Amino acid sequence: MGVQDIADKLKSQVESAGFNRSVKFDTGSDGVILIDGTSISTTDGPADCTIKLSLDDLESLLAGDLNPTMAFMSGKLKIEGDMSIAMQLSQLIG
Repeated sequence: MGVQDIADKLKSQVESAGFNRSVKFDTGSDGVILIDGTSISTTDGPADCTIKLSLDDLESLLAGDLNPTMAFMSGKLKIEGDMSIAMQLSQLIG
């Protein structure tokens, strides 16, 4: 699954979540998913919080197979910017 497939899958969750911040999932050479309030795109841009991880780990995270805390502690997931936003993501992907 590519970043566009994941973005398409997240679209309805993002639109109904009432999330009012911006967060970017940066999967390196595989691309980015930028969530800005209720919109989602695969075009890179600035965000309040950037979460860097591999595409495989992003898929596992969204499927509930990867614990975000353990991923952060083990270095599979890196956070830049406002960490409190990353902690609010459960309303989108929970």
